[in-house]
Amino acid sequence: MTGSAPVHGTWEPHPALRWEDGFLSGNGHHGALVFGDPDIERVIVTHHTLVRPNGRDDRPPQLAAGLPALQDRLLAGDTTAAEGFTDGRPLQWVQPFHPAFQVRLRRSQGDCHDYRRDVDFTTGVVRASCAGWESRVFVSRADDVIVQQVTGPALTLVIDLDHRLPGAPAGLGVGHGAVLTPEGALLSLRARYPDSDRACTGVTLVVVTGGTTTLVPPGLHAAGARSVLLLTRVHRHTGELDVVQEGRALSDLPHGFDELLGRHVALHRTAYQRVTLDLAADPAERALPGTELLRRPRSAALLERLFAAGRYHLLSAGGLFPPRLTGLWTGDWNTAWSGAFTNDANLNLQTASAAAAALPEVTEAHARLVHRQLPDWRDNARAVFGARGVVAPAHTDGESGHAYHYSREYPLHLWTAGADWLLKPLVDHDETHGTRDPRTAAALAEVALFYEDFLTRTDENGQLVVVPSYSPENRPANASWGTLNAAMDLSAARHALRTAAAYHPGPDADRWNALADRLPPHRVNEDGALAEWAWPGLEDSYDHRHLSHLYGVWPLDEITPYDTPGLAAAAHRALELRGAENDSAHGHLHHALVAARLRDADRVAHTLGQVLDGDFFHASLMSAHYPKRDVYNADAAHTLPAVLIETLVQSTPDRLVLLPALPAAYPSGALRGVRTRFGAGIDLTWSPEGATAVIRPDRTHRVDLRTSSGSESLHLVAGEDHVLTLRTW
Repeated sequence: MTGSAPVHGTWEPHPALRWEDGFLSGNGHHGALVFGDPDIERVIVTHHTLVRPNGRDDRPPQLAAGLPALQDRLLAGDTTAAEGFTDGRPLQWVQPFHPAFQVRLRRSQGDCHDYRRDVDFTTGVVRASCAGWESRVFVSRADDVIVQQVTGPALTLVIDLDHRLPGAPAGLGVGHGAVLTPEGALLSLRARYPDSDRACTGVTLVVVTGGTTTLVPPGLHAAGARSVLLLTRVHRHTGELDVVQEGRALSDLPHGFDELLGRHVALHRTAYQRVTLDLAADPAERALPGTELLRRPRSAALLERLFAAGRYHLLSAGGLFPPRLTGLWTGDWNTAWSGAFTNDANLNLQTASAAAAALPEVTEAHARLVHRQLPDWRDNARAVFGARGVVAPAHTDGESGHAYHYSREYPLHLWTAGADWLLKPLVDHDETHGTRDPRTAAALAEVALFYEDFLTRTDENGQLVVVPSYSPENRPANASWGTLNAAMDLSAARHALRTAAAYHPGPDADRWNALADRLPPHRVNEDGALAEWAWPGLEDSYDHRHLSHLYGVWPLDEITPYDTPGLAAAAHRALELRGAENDSAHGHLHHALVAARLRDADRVAHTLGQVLDGDFFHASLMSAHYPKRDVYNADAAHTLPAVLIETLVQSTPDRLVLLPALPAAYPSGALRGVRTRFGAGIDLTWSPEGATAVIRPDRTHRVDLRTSSGSESLHLVAGEDHVLTLRTW
């Protein structure tokens, strides 16, 4: 191990020229994207609620009456029967996520040498400085406000709120306001969406210390100032927003940057510092700017920094909602795939580390999204399937949970595994903390009720058939997309029924367990691979970005090398045959998560390498969806910490696996503070000479320990540290 510590931040020697390279801060509600330009400093303001009305019809399709006929046709061998199972609407995207505006500060030209911009992950402060000028920005968890302070000798600034960002619709109705109050200048910007009664309004209180302040509508001019403090909030609303009242609310906050920061850091730093990763990187590389590290894709210092940045960005994006496809940030009104919460892969991949990486804040944000949309999920179950219970949509904008985004090629309204997939992180949280959230219990019961009503068809052997069935977002090589017995659907139904039974012991549990027992097993195809569809005769399509059929391996514990070695071998063969299709970042890292569960360190290293070599990361250390930084997207940034944790520590409520799939390129290191699903924290250190794990259990429990040396039973006692020494390589 080296003597220096990993860097908990990143820096650059020049301002951001593209919004994608702007450093990020957020509190899970508001986001700030900071350029750090001393001449024209720009801070793009975002908020999770900012979605633009697009005229979509968000009613779920009323198809239940036709379901029995569809099932008959599919069971009879009609491989295209589901293509007509719609209400004729064209594909509709959810309402697109968009930025609010940019707070713009134009400074009179001055000397600017020794420039540096950086972001401190432990505080969430984005700073830029040169020649006595300094800008600091953070988004307060304590006060839900974007805080910016600019200091310097005799500052002369023109400050305004500017809505002119890429993709802003031409019909946007924009109004500005600027008034002087006893506390400072109050700037506002209201943008009414085209053909809508909805609008968003931003309000910035500007407090100038020293010099003179003059209104220059739509902004203000400050001359000779020592410092300028800006407090910004944005609201999406119908009708009118009382700007004066919002200004009073901002005026009631402390007007000292350090006091505001102290209130925020008490919440943010505690969460961020719970888990750390040290890969014994070269101290000289740790000191490099982020863009220079990105040119060294095999650097341990790069992986350390990406792990830290991933946890920081995930924490910063999770609050009102969990992260969107773009996290909490965008500088463009035309966000790819509407900047949605994409539920059939991306959302759960991004939040995959939340339980183990000790970020319950992110899981609670995930829970808020789920529980506020349960009424809509009930509508989906009734409308499409004529069933009680709930069915989750594949896409949502955060407002509607209805399943209305579908087409012939993407029959996402047929996806029944979504509720189990989305509730799995909440179950993991309960296991980690030794609790059973009554909200999760109630939602699981509704999933089980759906399966009671839906799973009524049987095959010639008397086993239940999931029909229709859909494996996101793939199709059999010899059939259409809507079909029978997708592996993910089978795994999800079994898991949902048995988990609901565990939460609700009694007659309901007996009934749900019995239903789960009637589901068919997975099928192994002629290539020796776990088949994506268990229905005989359906052929696999291997070159695809999704790995939905391996849901039983990750995140479930249905298929493991320890309990089901035959199925694990078939799953591994399926992984070997899987192509990368279009090189989506989420596909590579989903592959790595499954490989780690199957103890394949070489395959983990390869898929990590595809991302690290592929130029997926911007200077902000936020990621892209495709190689060469194409399409701003949080999948890689947020998922990477989960991959690294899974290579080092895996757990179930009754098992601990240590060092299952660590790539050989990282022979020394330390992972501290990671949490397990049997209620213990672990500090793990390793080197070529051996490894040490310190287990700190919160509850007394016996677990099965698995290492490269074999297995043993551990009796853990609450409050008593348990120290293990292990062989590594």
